[in-house]
Amino acid sequence: QIVNPPKDLKKPRGKKCFFVKFFGTEDHAWIKVEQLKPYHAHKEEMIKINKGKRFQQAVDAVEEFLRKTKGKDQASSHNSSEEKNRRNSSEERGKQSAGEEKRKASLSEGKLKKGTGEGKKRVSSVSSERGSKSPLKRAQDQSPRKRGRPPKDEKDLTIPESSTVKRVMTGTVAGFKWPPSVSEPVKDSDPHFHHFLLSQTEKPAVCYQAITKKLKVCEEETGSTSIQAADSTAVNGSITPTDKKIGFLGLGLMGSGIVSNLLKMGHTVTVWNRTAEKCDLFIQEGARLGRTPAEVVSTCDITFACVSDPKAAKDLVLGPSGVLQGIRPGKCYVDMSTVDADTVTELAQVIVSRGGRFLEAPVSGNQQLSNDGMLVILAAGDRGLYEDCSSCFQAMGKTSFFLGEVGNAAKMMLIVNMVQGSFMATIAEGLTLAQVTGQSQQTLLDILNQGQLASIFLDQKCQNILQGNFKPDFYLKYIQKDLRLAIALGDSVNHPTPMAAAANEVYKRAKALDQSDNDMSAVYRAYIH
Repeated sequence: QIVNPPKDLKKPRGKKCFFVKFFGTEDHAWIKVEQLKPYHAHKEEMIKINKGKRFQQAVDAVEEFLRKTKGKDQASSHNSSEEKNRRNSSEERGKQSAGEEKRKASLSEGKLKKGTGEGKKRVSSVSSERGSKSPLKRAQDQSPRKRGRPPKDEKDLTIPESSTVKRVMTGTVAGFKWPPSVSEPVKDSDPHFHHFLLSQTEKPAVCYQAITKKLKVCEEETGSTSIQAADSTAVNGSITPTDKKIGFLGLGLMGSGIVSNLLKMGHTVTVWNRTAEKCDLFIQEGARLGRTPAEVVSTCDITFACVSDPKAAKDLVLGPSGVLQGIRPGKCYVDMSTVDADTVTELAQVIVSRGGRFLEAPVSGNQQLSNDGMLVILAAGDRGLYEDCSSCFQAMGKTSFFLGEVGNAAKMMLIVNMVQGSFMATIAEGLTLAQVTGQSQQTLLDILNQGQLASIFLDQKCQNILQGNFKPDFYLKYIQKDLRLAIALGDSVNHPTPMAAAANEVYKRAKALDQSDNDMSAVYRAYIH
């Protein structure tokens, strides 16, 4: 639904666009006009194309909104009729009252003193006015602002099309409606809109806070900040891309999905990969090819990198024709690799020493989430650079967190993956124990899916095991690497990590069984051999 943006939120330059609320997710974003379609005319077509649960939830939300609006309109029409009847009755009573007062005044005119007569006349006049004016007229007189002319800050938001037109995004975004013209009173048909339609409230600052909490930046008690992706679906062009030139180094399982979403969102991207053939697909999608990391950094404003481990991250920056050789004052480097805090701190120091700006931004997720633009980004370092990366983070992820100084994101990422890796090992252990004790593994999964542990992760990894399909979604060798680094992090602060240490040993055995390049769920095989 098209709504009015906060006054402090600037409209993007370039093509005409509108500020849109997305049904289902309750997120907001600037959308170009050409990316909008009439909802009812394209509803069936879009339902056939989009089978996902999120899209269906959005459609359900739209339909519920339309039902509520219809019901409110009918109630409003009924109330309008009653108001008209009351108004007519009030006017009739007013006329009668005025006539009676006039008759009384004429009869007593010669009998009363002049001062008393004038006083009665004034009372009569006031009584007549009160009787003849309808409640609606009085409400209009008391209104703080006349209708027909918008305030200055709303002039750009006047939409020429009919207020009854319903429109829908070309992708999985649901539907929305053109706002009413300035001469038509706004109907508060959805209580939620009270927080977002600025034309309906006298406290725009409150509205701005509500929207920015969803759209861009919100401070948490911990001091961290999160950027919420608008609709979290990069593939639909629902976010205005930055005009900065973007570079990307590393097209592995995670990097490939990230770059694809950056391109679909309209970013200008230059790519490089150690194995050059992996760049071909992205060149076909509109990316530019960089011959070396140094060349990519020197020709781009912000360069992202996503590689496998600390050694690869250091080689990329410090090696021949590496990132450092392309760094000049003002150049920005964002390392999305999952590495230890010492490595990322060293890289930050050398980048900043050349006048560059540095941000660490490791991602939580897997190949599927990367492809879907649903990663969780953990960032730390240059706060200004973090905000400059806003449209990129929204394209590749559903949420991003700013965690303060360099090293914090690396530590948090290792802790997250330590929990995930340990949980995966426990799942495998439970399934094998069920098997050797004569219990059905499928029944165990069904029970888990009905309990408090139910999650997409649990279901997908158990399905991998039950089907014997270990196609990598998150490499086993990388989760073992993260467990090893998390254990070292615990050692550095003298904190015990016995559960992670036990899980690490199971993954090491799986690697010895040649499972490194399979999915992390292949840790199951360490229990059956």
